[in-house]
Amino acid sequence: MEPAIAAGEAAAGGHGDRLSPREREVLDLLARGASNRQIAEALFVTEHTAKYHVKSLFNKLGAANRAEAVSRAIALGLLAPPTM
Repeated sequence: MEPAIAAGEAAAGGHGDRLSPREREVLDLLARGASNRQIAEALFVTEHTAKYHVKSLFNKLGAANRAEAVSRAIALGLLAPPTM
């Protein structure tokens, strides 16, 4: 199953409120393993814009890379943990 935005986002220490709707879309795509190019294609934006959103997510989540961003998002309740 694919990770999805969790319903209990409000309890995530305010981080969910700080993410824009577009950043939430990017976060979901990151959790699915999408590259910047794939994110750009899925959201109909340039690769540069996708990279900007990814970097913004890293900053807001205090993450150094994609795996850490997804891990922090799960810990904060912004993403549901993956199910097997």
